[in-house]
Amino acid sequence: MMDPITVLVVDNEPGFADLVGTMLEREREAIGSLSATGGTEALEVLEHREVDCIVSDYEMPELTGLELLERVRADDPDLPFVLFTGRGSEEVASEAIAAGVTQYLQKETGNEQYALLANQITNAVEQYRTETELRESERRYERTLTTLHETTRDLMRAETKDGIYRSAVETAGEIVDVAVAAAYAFEPTAGTLERVASVRRSPELGAPDDVFGRGEGLVWEVFSDGESAYYEDLAREDGLDSSGTVSQSELIVPLGTHGVLVAGREDVDGFDETMIELLHILAANTEAALDRAEREQLLRDHDRTLTQQNEELTRLNHTNEIVREITHGIAQASTRAAIEETVCDRLAETDRYRFAWIATNDDEPPAPSAWSGIDTAYIDTIRADGDRAPELSLVREILETGQLRTVPDVLEADGWTTRRKEALTYGYQTVLGVPLIADERRYGVLLVHVGGADSVGESERAVLDELGDMIGHAIQSVERTRAMLSDSRLELELAVADSRLLFNRLSEQVPEAAPITLEGVIDRGTDALLFVSAPATAPLAGLETEWASIETLSVVSEGDDETLFELTVPSTPFLDVLRTYDVQIRDATATDGASTLTLELPQGVETRSLIEALRAAYPETELVAKRETTKTRTGRRLDSALAEELTDKQFEALQAAHYSGFFEWPRESTGEELADALGVSPPTYHYHLRAAERKFVTMVFE
Repeated sequence: MMDPITVLVVDNEPGFADLVGTMLEREREAIGSLSATGGTEALEVLEHREVDCIVSDYEMPELTGLELLERVRADDPDLPFVLFTGRGSEEVASEAIAAGVTQYLQKETGNEQYALLANQITNAVEQYRTETELRESERRYERTLTTLHETTRDLMRAETKDGIYRSAVETAGEIVDVAVAAAYAFEPTAGTLERVASVRRSPELGAPDDVFGRGEGLVWEVFSDGESAYYEDLAREDGLDSSGTVSQSELIVPLGTHGVLVAGREDVDGFDETMIELLHILAANTEAALDRAEREQLLRDHDRTLTQQNEELTRLNHTNEIVREITHGIAQASTRAAIEETVCDRLAETDRYRFAWIATNDDEPPAPSAWSGIDTAYIDTIRADGDRAPELSLVREILETGQLRTVPDVLEADGWTTRRKEALTYGYQTVLGVPLIADERRYGVLLVHVGGADSVGESERAVLDELGDMIGHAIQSVERTRAMLSDSRLELELAVADSRLLFNRLSEQVPEAAPITLEGVIDRGTDALLFVSAPATAPLAGLETEWASIETLSVVSEGDDETLFELTVPSTPFLDVLRTYDVQIRDATATDGASTLTLELPQGVETRSLIEALRAAYPETELVAKRETTKTRTGRRLDSALAEELTDKQFEALQAAHYSGFFEWPRESTGEELADALGVSPPTYHYHLRAAERKFVTMVFE
């Protein structure tokens, strides 16, 4: 059925215009007429009404039909204009055609002329409407392309993927006039398509789905296939529940590996070829923009990584310079206090660190022993807070684990709210705690305060961790030297009833609860030689074949009442602790599975830490007595000089000879037996022993 046609009939004869209109309406149901009795009145009608065609007489008093045509053409060059005149001549027809009328028809008698006129009007209007729609379509297409080009520029200027997705769906809604448009981004970690942007014509349409998992729906199918798909009627798609869908027809276009663009309309087969083509162009531009954004993001991330690495390398080089200065400084220090002061001073002097201090584990709670770069008010605050101080909680954690710890931001960290004012006042946010360790012995913690949040990288932490080991060994070295030169020693008497102690297990083998005695120990690191005196009736021989804790067992000498045994055993937890704390065994006896041990400690060793370390391995350990002893300065210096003068092999040979009764008369062991025990040839053993004796005699007589 044809759309209604409005015709304006213009004729100066009263009633004739109405007659023509009436006859035209009879001929064509679609035609509706308006009338005017002159050109001026016709122009007034056109100002207020839109018409599809004008039928005008030629001769009229104010404006002729051709003059009216000229005025109409000024506003609408293509509006159908039929000259319907009583003057029929070639001159008039030629003039009308030259003026650009659509049709020329001469008035005649009879009704047939109105059928012809109606037919001319209908054809002219149809052609006019077709051409108008074509021109409008072309203009709309040009506007769409212009919008698409502008969108492409916006897409290429967008800095983030979210901005690109948002621009794409807004453009889809604008240029195609869809009911709904949505963009889904692929999340490789979760393996899902997640909605990142969408537009709707009205809220009543509902929102698109938020997520599509692997294998879910048409959207995932199109994305996985990598090919676009147009669904004319979603209700007819097999296996698809369309009851909750927003649109009736849908176009889904993949965006490469980035995701998909979805557009939907409310009517069946709502997309024509032009719309589909435009959406494909939009999708291609969107994919290109996403590729560009991804590349730029990778470049930015790479540049940021390089910048961070350069900054960290600069800091690391600076830190290494500081460590070299500290190494040089502590190498010249002769006391533990001097080492701690040197470390704190060197760190605080740099621009990198705000201040540094050291907490020792000599006291409970741990307390600052050296500091630099900070006033004493801060140190007094830590001491006053005691167990409530977050710094000391950090120190305890490090002493317990033996691991470096970092508080990335004290303004946000749990338990550090009481230090907010100090952190802002002294300009630090990061706190780094470094354990001071040597051979598993923990001497304290170095705390370094740094400006900025989370401002210490992995490499810098590794360097400072190594610095902590260096400081620990330096402290261990000076304390050993001081212990060697000191006349004062500390003796501990311990009672150990733990069955895991090898000495206790040996005593259980002795009949009648007779005691056994540890005559000496040669600690060789990976294993040890024990010289044990036991009653002659003790059935210890052959235990090396029954016990994994004894590698070798041999008789050194046999008397009427007792036998001296030599045992090779793997290093035990007991010996490891003694080695860590530089402790010597002076006396050891065991009876019926319980031992009494006398240990000699150098000054400076914390008794509590030593006892706790022993109890960790042997829980049934009790402190019986604690006393200080004094040796003559000459004897102590001779011990120190002897340990420094002899090589490890010479010292070991001399110890073995002493503990085995080699120097007794008559001799309780031979050089061959000792060589076999130490795993060397007899000539080699005698060589080391003679060299040790020569150096010892030379030292005594000099």
